[in-house]
Amino acid sequence: MRIQELIIEGFKSYASRTVITGWDPQFNAITGLNGSGKSNILDAICFLLGITNLSHVRANSLQDLVYKRGQAGITKASVTIVFNNEDRAKSPLGYEECKTISITRQIIIGGRNKYLINGHNAQQQNVANLFQSVQLNVNNPHFLIMQGKITQVLNMKPPEILAMIEEAAGTRMFEEKKKKARETMAKKDKKLEEISSILNEEIFPKLDKLRNQKKEFIEYQKIETELDYLQRLIIAYDFQINQERLDRSDQDLQLKQKVLEELNNKYNEFEEQKKVMEKEINEITLEREKELKTGGHFQELDETVKEISRKLVKIKTQKNLKIDSMKEEAKSLESLDSNIHDVEEAISKKKEEFDNENKKLEQIKLNHKEEVKKTQKLEELLQTLTTGMAAKEGHENGYMEQLTESKKQITIASTENEQARIKISHLKEDLKEWKPKANMAERENKNLLKEKEIIEKEINKFKEKVESFDIDPNQEHKYIEQLEDMKSDIYDIKDKIDRLSSQLVSLNFDYTDPYPGFDKSKIKGLVAELITIPKDKIDTSLALEITAGGRLYNVVVENEVVGADLLEHGRLKRRVTILPLNKINAYTIPQNKIDTAKSIWHNKVNIALSLIGYDEEVEAAMRLVFGSTFICSDPTVAKDLSYSNKTNVKSRCVTLAGDIYDPSGTLSGGAKPSSAGILNKVQDMKELQVQLMEIQNKEQTMRKEFDNYQRKLQIYKQIKKEYDLKLHQKSLLDDQLSKSSYARCKQMVDDIEKQLIEQQEIARSSSEKLANAKKEAKRIENEMNDFANNKESKLEQMKIELNNSKKNISKQTQIVQNCQRNVDVIQCDLDQLEKDKHSINDQKLNINQTIEKYKNQIKEFEDSIKEVEIQYQKSKEELDKERKLLSQYDDQLKNLENDLNNLSKQNTEIQLAIKKIKHDLERFNNDKKNSHRLIQIMLNDYPWINEQKSLFGKPNTPYDFNAHNIDESKKRLKQLEERHESLRKQINMKVMDTIDRVEKKEASLKQMFSTVKRDKSKIEETIKSLDGYKRDALETTWEKVNVDFGSIFSELLPGNSAKLEAPEGQTITQGLEVKVCLGGVWKQSLTELSGGQRSLIALSLILSLLQFKPAPMYILDEVDAALDLSHTQNIGQLLRTRFKGSQFIVVSLKEGMFNNANVLFKAKFKDGNSTVERIAQRKKNIKDLNERRRALREKN
Repeated sequence: MRIQELIIEGFKSYASRTVITGWDPQFNAITGLNGSGKSNILDAICFLLGITNLSHVRANSLQDLVYKRGQAGITKASVTIVFNNEDRAKSPLGYEECKTISITRQIIIGGRNKYLINGHNAQQQNVANLFQSVQLNVNNPHFLIMQGKITQVLNMKPPEILAMIEEAAGTRMFEEKKKKARETMAKKDKKLEEISSILNEEIFPKLDKLRNQKKEFIEYQKIETELDYLQRLIIAYDFQINQERLDRSDQDLQLKQKVLEELNNKYNEFEEQKKVMEKEINEITLEREKELKTGGHFQELDETVKEISRKLVKIKTQKNLKIDSMKEEAKSLESLDSNIHDVEEAISKKKEEFDNENKKLEQIKLNHKEEVKKTQKLEELLQTLTTGMAAKEGHENGYMEQLTESKKQITIASTENEQARIKISHLKEDLKEWKPKANMAERENKNLLKEKEIIEKEINKFKEKVESFDIDPNQEHKYIEQLEDMKSDIYDIKDKIDRLSSQLVSLNFDYTDPYPGFDKSKIKGLVAELITIPKDKIDTSLALEITAGGRLYNVVVENEVVGADLLEHGRLKRRVTILPLNKINAYTIPQNKIDTAKSIWHNKVNIALSLIGYDEEVEAAMRLVFGSTFICSDPTVAKDLSYSNKTNVKSRCVTLAGDIYDPSGTLSGGAKPSSAGILNKVQDMKELQVQLMEIQNKEQTMRKEFDNYQRKLQIYKQIKKEYDLKLHQKSLLDDQLSKSSYARCKQMVDDIEKQLIEQQEIARSSSEKLANAKKEAKRIENEMNDFANNKESKLEQMKIELNNSKKNISKQTQIVQNCQRNVDVIQCDLDQLEKDKHSINDQKLNINQTIEKYKNQIKEFEDSIKEVEIQYQKSKEELDKERKLLSQYDDQLKNLENDLNNLSKQNTEIQLAIKKIKHDLERFNNDKKNSHRLIQIMLNDYPWINEQKSLFGKPNTPYDFNAHNIDESKKRLKQLEERHESLRKQINMKVMDTIDRVEKKEASLKQMFSTVKRDKSKIEETIKSLDGYKRDALETTWEKVNVDFGSIFSELLPGNSAKLEAPEGQTITQGLEVKVCLGGVWKQSLTELSGGQRSLIALSLILSLLQFKPAPMYILDEVDAALDLSHTQNIGQLLRTRFKGSQFIVVSLKEGMFNNANVLFKAKFKDGNSTVERIAQRKKNIKDLNERRRALREKN
């Protein structure tokens, strides 16, 4: 189908009727000056094809398409195209018999839009279907290339280029089908959601309620049956008892009266015996009192013994107090001994440190003094040698004085050495004399020395043990304080937990084990106790409480078996709802709705389930309670998500203030419920329990540490005590040895050896001084000789040495001062330690005096106790004699009183028996009357008794009383009556019919749910198969288009090539990009190309797509605008040679393009109206060519 004739009237610049005929079947070109109306011809064609986006025809409204917008008297615009339809293979559906098809579109200002096909009115959709059937869909055109298309293609990204390939492959329609399929899936999801909502929010709750009612109804029927049986059994039993009571009343009455008479006689007899005994007791008592009055010494002795006993107790108490005080002082003394030992060790260390520092200081001072002396000598020598005068009066000049001084030192050192040798000789003789004496004395005291050596070894061992103990004796108090603090904290936390528990009574879930060995871990607990709220989400607690509602108090169990056991045998004290984890079918808001809500309101909305923490094993229960509600920050968010059709979330929402917005249209809010804050209290309870556990663990750990510490402290005290004892033994031995002859001889030997060492040191020191002095004298003599030979250089050298020496003196002075400060600091520390030692010794002295005083007082108390014990013993013996005299009366009285008491007890028992018998007689009479009355009442109230009383109490009958525990039966009857009354008030008598209807509805909805789900899975499979077909078609199209693209580009730009390939790291289903090879080099980017080269690339791609799926007609609007003449010529030739099966209509201003056209239409604008002139250009070109050939032949 191709254009044969175009008629334009009143359309844009074509005011008058313009008929354009003679369209070439292949290549038509339209040219003209700017504003001549050439592009309006293309706009007219697009207008007829039914374009909806008017911006593509440069108009804002249909009125813009009428000539001068109707202002020039022309109020309508019409375009008619006559299509040649001779090729029936390419004919539109339904028009195969028509050789031509005339289609007209007309618009009238203020009127309607009208279509005509072959002169008959047609609907716009029919026209659109006609064009789409021959691939002329103007609203998604691949045959229409307008002015901006080239630029658009140049700027396309890989996904957009891929979209062009998909359009050419025809797979875009699959996307439409997928879109429709997804819409259908969304409807299916919505249907599933509606069915789930009905099941979860209406059917399941109603069924749960009806099933509970059914259970209650069945229980009610069972109770009625059992109640009737138990009532008859107990009535029969009461009747039987009353009948038996009547039968035996007379016989029992006679027996009771006989027993009563015997008891009365016995009582009178015992009363006579009591009177006789009381008289004897009075007589003996009078005699005893008479004896006491005559012998009043007994009371006096008794008082004396008591007084002495009190005095003895008082003295013993005072003695014990003094002993305790003395022990405390002894402990203080032990502590002071330990302290003074530490102080003495510190003093010893300080003294050692002081001696070391002092020696160091003395050595430094000595070195400093030597350096000063040397410097002074050098300075004097230099002055003497320089000026020729001595630095000090009375001294010789220069080297002579130094030489004299050196010789003087030689003499002194020689003399000192000689004297030391003489003293050493004398001391060695004395040592020979005294050493044998010391050895003899040592042999005499060998045992003491050996004992001392043993004790010293033991002391060293004990010292090592004491020092090895890393223990602080004062740490015990700290441990006790910390344990007391922890006990106080535990008490406070337990108190807080108790107070909170009293506020959370509603969360108490009391039950007994349904059977022995019941696994309590199968009961997970109440919902409120199973969740935790993070601290940063605590402000949502009220909203979460409102969300959960009564389900906060539901009990979560492992399965329905555990729930049934609890309900039947758990003896529950209140009604509860049980959630078996394996039976929960929870509805949760779909993820797409959550994503939609979050994308709109971000952090202002959260699903309730995401705001709580819980164990994974109870997730099903948490989803049931919190999975179907949004928590919103304010009412605006809640309204939008509950009611808005725009967001289409439509889920139940709760605000932070506790207001409920339900999609069904209900809105709840107002004051907070009385139970508000229960989750906060539960969280506080959990935190307190965690704190309690932590503190208890810490207390347990510290108590273990304290026990270990006490054990180590006990061992430490024992070892310290033994260590101190050994030190005391050593001091005693040292004292004993110091007073012996061995000590005197040993002291003498030690003094001689000490002096011998000192003299040997003096001899060695004087020998060194002598050698040094001789060396110095020789040096001076050498220097005198050198100075005489080289005076100037020697003086210069001496000046340098003098300067260096002065610098050394300055440094040494600073060192001396620093050392002196260190010595002073150590001396201060040492003085302070000495003061501490004196203070401790004073305290020890005071304590020892106090202990001695306590010992004397204890000794006095012991003497007093001995004296008082003697007095006590003496008085007690006298008292025992007196007591023995009176004991005879006491024994008689005691025997009589015992007999009297026995008689009184027997009489009391007889009285009680008489009263009991009288009471029984009275009760028998009453029982007899009552039994008779009750039997008459029962016979009147229960007529069935006369019929069945013969069975009462008989075995193997319903009235076998031995086979039943009557007391338990009565309790059971009472329970059944209470339960029966309770159920009667709330029982639903129509529950069986109702639950049958609801269960049928549930089955129907579940069937519908499975059907919809199955349909959804089929749609998903269809989408999957469409994706596979699309991928295959896309690969085929890409391969063909890629070949044509390279071929066309090489024709337009010879020697170069181009291709389409997927970006690096991607596949062709993700996107395609253009790669160009110019001069054998593949370009990295199109930005490296010139504007004309880029336009050729875009045009090559468009033409390759056109060639893949040829349309009957192509429209190109100035696609060569950016190209030079040679490229335009190539495009014209390409269109003429490659696209022979399609009709091209090209608008161009360049000769290279329209010279290749078979027919050229030139548009002109004259007198405000556009006109068109047709030129059969191809035939003219052939005629001109033939004439030129003929002229050449004639010339030849």
